[in-house]
Amino acid sequence: MNPTTLLLIDDHPLFRRGLADYFNASGEFVVVGEASSGRQGIKLAGELHPAMVLIDLHMPGLGGLAVLDEMRQLGMDCRKVVLTASMDRSELLAALRLGADGYMLKETEPDVLLSYVRNCAGGMVALDEGVRDLLADAQADDEPESVAAAAHSQVPELAPSRRAALTGRESQTLTLIAQGMSNKLIARQLGISEGTVKVYVKNLLRKLDVRSRLELAASVHRDALARN
Repeated sequence: MNPTTLLLIDDHPLFRRGLADYFNASGEFVVVGEASSGRQGIKLAGELHPAMVLIDLHMPGLGGLAVLDEMRQLGMDCRKVVLTASMDRSELLAALRLGADGYMLKETEPDVLLSYVRNCAGGMVALDEGVRDLLADAQADDEPESVAAAAHSQVPELAPSRRAALTGRESQTLTLIAQGMSNKLIARQLGISEGTVKVYVKNLLRKLDVRSRLELAASVHRDALARN
């Protein structure tokens, strides 16, 4: 199997070089490009077409959220994992709405990060404990948000009307996505083709008005919190 191509976008040269060396040494990934700014990262992503991009959240100029937004608008078909020095609720929710497929702390142990990125590359999703805690905080917080902020950062809960719009197979697929399964594993679990699973996932994204598998999983998690 060919290694997964990876683009790094981070303004810290030492951190970026350490990531590149570690992922290249794994044999599972090959770093095809390194960008020191968000603007350069978008340019390289358009030229190199990597399978996955690791994006620093806080960079001078074009930050990670703006990079996600522009990549979404350009229709760039790659997996996107956000790396950040600190967990922030509003930034997490905004990243989910902008299509992030993963959200990890920079202080994560290298082997844990490698496993997480490997799972993301395989189409799996995982909400680690820090992300779950932030989603729980967001659910419990009654402070009002501005209309503009809510439009860009709120992860929708699965209200009864939303659930009613799903077919039985779509509901099953959503549950399995929330459990972290890839399309291949879902197909095996449901006894259907991987192509059919992709159709269900596309329908879920459209019906629930979300942009990534991670946001689908987050929606299920927030719905569970709301009902408890």
